[in-house]
Amino acid sequence: MKFLDEAVIECRSGAGGAGCVSFRREKYVEYGGPDGGNGGKGGDVWIECAENLNTLIDYRYTQLFKAPTGGHGMGRNRTGAAGKDLVLYVPPGTEVIDEESEGLVVDMVKHGQRHLLLPGGRGGRGNASYKSSTNQAPREFTPGVPAREMRVRLRLKILADVGLLGLPNAGKSTFVGKVSRAKPKVADYAFTTLHPALGFVRRDSTEFLVADLPGLIEGAADGHGLGHRFLKHVSRCAAVLHLIDITQPEPWKAYKTIRKELKIYDEDYEGDLSDLPEIVALTKADLMLDEEAEVILKEFAKKTKTKPVLMSVHDGRGVDDTVGKLAELVADRRTVALDEGEEADEV
Repeated sequence: MKFLDEAVIECRSGAGGAGCVSFRREKYVEYGGPDGGNGGKGGDVWIECAENLNTLIDYRYTQLFKAPTGGHGMGRNRTGAAGKDLVLYVPPGTEVIDEESEGLVVDMVKHGQRHLLLPGGRGGRGNASYKSSTNQAPREFTPGVPAREMRVRLRLKILADVGLLGLPNAGKSTFVGKVSRAKPKVADYAFTTLHPALGFVRRDSTEFLVADLPGLIEGAADGHGLGHRFLKHVSRCAAVLHLIDITQPEPWKAYKTIRKELKIYDEDYEGDLSDLPEIVALTKADLMLDEEAEVILKEFAKKTKTKPVLMSVHDGRGVDDTVGKLAELVADRRTVALDEGEEADEV
């Protein structure tokens, strides 16, 4: 399945049906009164969060969605049929943004959550509703309320617990494949990962999702490379795992590059990516001698004021410890969220 995390669509509710002008015509009834029915209500446009979806690919080739118009009123006081509601299904984590005002309409985060985007137009009145003691044969009627339109941007932010950060070819996909059953593409060249991939990890009593995101490069927050398109997915994570290739010259520069991009992104989009709990791991430790790795580890800590984990996915060194620390961060985040939810319910 192809992954699409952003789409722009146009929605249109159904117009109300027009009222009817009609008079009763029967044998032996010389002066039949008005019997024109009202028009039916137009269909609403709803957006609903569906648990079984994980991409916006359904909105890649179809951009216009219209709810049916209400049926017109008919004689014999028959009301037009109401237009069927249109429901747009989106995956959890989808933000709906008004393209005109650029304001957030709704954030779809929970399975089954529904939101009314556009109400259908009210049906028009038939001439029977205009009958009065002074107007026994009215010919007035009203058309239905016109349809309403709205252009929205659907922006998906993956609801993963842990996001993987790092420069291209840092070993992110290899790590996900090691700790989960996910099978992301792994190769010895940059930008192997072109779309986010999710891996389900189980550690003791804690289960969490890990998002393998395309590698970042310098200038990613300004739109360079592929990673800038996926930085938004990190914002919902409980923690980030920053993977750095220890075999590259001066690996601390790679760490500073990514941290710089996160801060720039936060300033531009008012986010808090740079403040998320972080675990730093120096990967591919099996490709050098233990003595050399320890020297780089100490130099890295000195340069960045951060204590990294030495890790090798191939021989398993540091993997279990890293997964354990991630599980603790995720569990702490869920505990805080649960407490906040209980406090909100009490209020």
